[in-house]
Amino acid sequence: MIGYYIIAGIMFLIGTIVSNRLKSKFTEYSKVGLRNGLSGKEIAEKMLRDNGIYDVQVISTPGFLSDHYNPADKTVNLSPEVYQGRSIAAAAVAAHECGHAVQHATAYSMLQLRSKLVPLVNISSKLSQWIILIGLGLLAGRSNPTILLVGIVLFAITTIFTLITLPVEYDASNRALKWLEANNMTTAQEHDGAADALKWAARTYVVAAIGSVATLLYYILLFVNSNDRR
Repeated sequence: MIGYYIIAGIMFLIGTIVSNRLKSKFTEYSKVGLRNGLSGKEIAEKMLRDNGIYDVQVISTPGFLSDHYNPADKTVNLSPEVYQGRSIAAAAVAAHECGHAVQHATAYSMLQLRSKLVPLVNISSKLSQWIILIGLGLLAGRSNPTILLVGIVLFAITTIFTLITLPVEYDASNRALKWLEANNMTTAQEHDGAADALKWAARTYVVAAIGSVATLLYYILLFVNSNDRR
């Protein structure tokens, strides 16, 4: 298990660095007002209307950087800083979350695939680590590695989910930036700031995916080595 702790430690360090960088970028661009003076709520509502979406509600949700789109009840949930904010950061985040709403409305294939995986991921994320730990414990006693393999399969589902999330997030950001530029919601300088903020947000998902893949490969290696010793 030493290898697991090394991987987890490295990814935790990288994840912390990226997360702190994202927070600093959000804080930085939250201090830069938009020339058009629109709030995040107004930006979101306009982007939805411009894309012909009238059945999605924009609401405020508590928490810092808690912004998300909920396809179940068709709501764009914006944190107070974004919902009320009239800054580059607010515009970028609000437009990004509306990008997910546009994906939903246009049946974007990767979003649909990710949504189908949610029930499986909810189960696998709760069980995989426990089953893997039991499997590793049995391996130490030279027992059959089948239980470990079951845990690996469950963990692989979570890993696949993190990989599918990457194109979903990047596509939402691309939709947001294109709309902001095409509709003159931001000046050239403001647009660059919005792109920078969304870039760091996307990197948090990249780190999560890399960490999950590295951990999965480590578990697979343990399983293969256990079979070689039998």
